[in-house]
Amino acid sequence: MIRRVVENALNSKVDEVIVVLGWEAERIRGELQDLPCRFVVNRDYEKGQSSSVKAGLKEVGATTQAVLVLPGDVALIDPRSINMVLETYNHERQPIVVAAHNGRLGHPILLGRELFGEIEQIDEASFGLKSVVKKHEQAMRLVETDSENAIRDVDTPEDLKQLKQVE
Repeated sequence: MIRRVVENALNSKVDEVIVVLGWEAERIRGELQDLPCRFVVNRDYEKGQSSSVKAGLKEVGATTQAVLVLPGDVALIDPRSINMVLETYNHERQPIVVAAHNGRLGHPILLGRELFGEIEQIDEASFGLKSVVKKHEQAMRLVETDSENAIRDVDTPEDLKQLKQVE
């Protein structure tokens, strides 16, 4: 599942892919070692997804203008949807650009450099990235992807079974 997400990110127009590892880090690194991405280990992964976002953010370069967040469970996300978000950001420079389907927010989510300081302060108690998005929703741009894959993730064994049927 994570390999599919990473490969789709690599097949998009992103400049670099940084994979944040946590639970079973070495096993996952082994599964992805042949791919041209960078790895960072989040030793605080038990603190939730916010800690992984912050660990990845620490690895971006000083000239990075924005980050694109793709959780490992959005296995059906495609390069086209990723590129739509990137292209919208490049044209409009909104601080938050989010893929959507029928008005529902999904992934990926792109966050501009002007939000990096706020992102460094998130945690699960403050609802993580959702709190940043909520605070800046007037500056957010939704990108209709025309793909249900932007809002589908794999959270349960039933979700995984459905994913395998799609393959």
